[in-house]
Amino acid sequence: MKKLRAILVDDEESARDVLRNLLQRFCPEIEVITACVDLTEAIDAIKEHQPDIVFLDIEMPNYAGYEIVHFFDTIDFQIIFVTAYDQYAIRAFEIAAIDYLLKPIDIDRLKEAVAKAQEQVNLNQVAAQLNLLKNTLHTKEFKSIVILDKGYSQIIELDQIVAIEAQEAYCQIHTLDEKKYTVSKNLKYYESLFADIPRFFRVHKSWLINKDYIINYSKTELIIHLENEVTAKLSKYKKTDFEKEFTS
Repeated sequence: MKKLRAILVDDEESARDVLRNLLQRFCPEIEVITACVDLTEAIDAIKEHQPDIVFLDIEMPNYAGYEIVHFFDTIDFQIIFVTAYDQYAIRAFEIAAIDYLLKPIDIDRLKEAVAKAQEQVNLNQVAAQLNLLKNTLHTKEFKSIVILDKGYSQIIELDQIVAIEAQEAYCQIHTLDEKKYTVSKNLKYYESLFADIPRFFRVHKSWLINKDYIINYSKTELIIHLENEVTAKLSKYKKTDFEKEFTS
């Protein structure tokens, strides 16, 4: 497998040096071609060197890392953000399906991010993902999510999700337009991701539903009927909590 040519962008020299050393020691598939102190310098370097991947600090003077989206008509390189942000910002990265490393950088997590970058060939949605990240960080509201369905990134508005159904190691997302998206995430991932969004409620080991789209439910059969003829199971262990939610 060919080496990935990389540019490092961080306003702290020590952070650049640490990342460069980690890549040299643990990721021989990465060739660091230059390092930049801010986004303005990085833009020129990217245009000159045409890298495969950019390791980009998100919080820098003048421009935040995600503002890179405004400087390119097409983003044809991978981006891995490096951040010391809080838990909320980490959820924003997850929502936008953009890879990130937390400072101090964990070696195994670095290797994982590099491996994903090597496999990733679909760059058609990067600009949209960056805009979603920017808007989520600015507004502190989760309105959309990026999913990878059959190798392609899709942006889905949260108010379009009727329910998420677990299918072994995968999930199927049911939407208002009657589409179904298969994603390689388990249901626990989405339950955690939507933990602060009251409309989403885990009703069964296999179902996370949007309460806004409940039509009715059967107390005897423990079945919940939702929009678009989606039928979710209700666990007997969740019944009391669900009835409180349903009637509130």
